[in-house]
Amino acid sequence: MKVAIFGTGGVGGYYGGLLAKQGHDVAFVARGAHLQAIQKNGLQIKSIFGDFTVSPAKATDDPAQIGPVDLVLFCIKTYDTDTAAQKIMPIVTKETTVLSLQNGIDAVERIGKIVGVEHVIGGATWISSAIEAPGVVKQVSQFRRVVLGELDGRVTPRLQSIFEALKETGVTVEISENIQKILWTKFVFISAASSLGSLTRLEMGDYRGVPETRAMITRLMREVEAVARKQGVDLDANVVEKSLEFIDNNAPHIKASMQLDVDAGRQFELESMVGVIGRKGRELGIPTPTADMIYAALLPVNLKAQKNAA
Repeated sequence: MKVAIFGTGGVGGYYGGLLAKQGHDVAFVARGAHLQAIQKNGLQIKSIFGDFTVSPAKATDDPAQIGPVDLVLFCIKTYDTDTAAQKIMPIVTKETTVLSLQNGIDAVERIGKIVGVEHVIGGATWISSAIEAPGVVKQVSQFRRVVLGELDGRVTPRLQSIFEALKETGVTVEISENIQKILWTKFVFISAASSLGSLTRLEMGDYRGVPETRAMITRLMREVEAVARKQGVDLDANVVEKSLEFIDNNAPHIKASMQLDVDAGRQFELESMVGVIGRKGRELGIPTPTADMIYAALLPVNLKAQKNAA
């Protein structure tokens, strides 16, 4: 399978590295020092499941140089989704599938408006992985799970092909006939972990057991659940309890990717991880006071990061 990794960060770099290790024709789209290091030394993967290096590694900052591909693994930060979707157009043909493994719940819709919704399948991943240094991706979680599904729930040949390719890498991979339920179920967890991690600036083990903080996590999860149900998403009855259990079972050192960006002073995915809760809540008539408070608290931090990056 010919694959383009659009966004060679913690998620794209790790899964792209695994696919390349299995012999797939993988091209990595990156930029800056990270790109230069990959071109010079290959892509180095450090993982609790085993270290390896993809060398030589195909890497570029210009997707048009890659040519048509079977699969685009779309792992760009959500605030760059629209501009990034425009950039993949030269490599998308009639037979190309675009699989988003981004955070949030609106990526498929946004990508589909640009490349054509018929090219896009939904996906979600659970993993803790990040760029440790230029050319080096470090994966630290016991979990590395991917769930993917067609938007209409069918199990198509292209879906099955991608499933098989990912399964061969050793990660936990599943096909869902209700990918919107999967995306929103993950969002109940990841929006809370991103929010409270970014507010406290602590590792998960340092804040999850504090009663007042846990109550805030629960309130935020309930707001996300209410917004999802109002949209007709059939979440499990115990989705909040299961999400809290997932937080409790995580290694204590885990930090969400949004929190890592906050810690580093970078622009972060505030709109897709927190702001969207309030926006959709207002559209649907669902109050979201916890999400609105968190958004207001973190917005100045994000605005400063954007200003410093300009």
